[in-house]
Amino acid sequence: MNLYGMWAIYYSELSRMWRTLFQSIASPVISTSLYFIVFGAAIGARMEEIDGVSYGAFIIPGLIMLMLLNESISNASFGIYMPKFTGTLYEVLSAPVSPIEIVVGYVGAAATKSVLLGLLILITARLFVTYEIAHPVWMMSFLILTAVTFSLFGFIIGVWADGFEKLQIIPLMIVTPLAFLGGSFYSISMLPPVWQTITLFNPVVYLISGFRWSFYGQADVHIATSLAMTFVFLAICLTLVWWIFRTGYKLKP
Repeated sequence: MNLYGMWAIYYSELSRMWRTLFQSIASPVISTSLYFIVFGAAIGARMEEIDGVSYGAFIIPGLIMLMLLNESISNASFGIYMPKFTGTLYEVLSAPVSPIEIVVGYVGAAATKSVLLGLLILITARLFVTYEIAHPVWMMSFLILTAVTFSLFGFIIGVWADGFEKLQIIPLMIVTPLAFLGGSFYSISMLPPVWQTITLFNPVVYLISGFRWSFYGQADVHIATSLAMTFVFLAICLTLVWWIFRTGYKLKP
């Protein structure tokens, strides 16, 4: 295994975060903090508790997950798209670096950035609301697993996209609406029965539900089901990445 080549890709991608500190770190933290101020402090103080948890604390897992999905996809898709756009990706593909090492380098850097952002937002949330983490190990496991899964998804989008506008289509038109409708700001048990059933077809529900369980020990969906659905999506993304390198889809002229 070419550890040096893998580290070079990982370090190069991670260093881009420090070169664009405001865009990569400050902007997501500030925008998420506004949610805490508006929904947590202002509106949350006037809302009833949900399953014994204050509304401001209840939305923390959903907001972190909302940010995590978008940032993981954005970091990974942009990271692989730019070398493809400039033509430097062909140098990477011709180097003595295997497809696994390339994926680990790009996806690992994107997931690392997303996890760091998630932890920063978690720390920032303490300034606005009081919360507890019932299962910290599970919380970190869900955070890392989700970041890796959606960084793989972003990698696929970056390979598929042939223009900057396509990098934003799926995050803005599909992922963000699914996150908002997946219980980020409410429990799906509050919905009418027919809508509860429909909502279960939204894959993001399982991510948010499992992540919220790690905080408060309560979830809309059983924790085992949430884990299973996450691993299913991870397996689908791994299969697609394998197929991309197997066929050279949009990687080779």
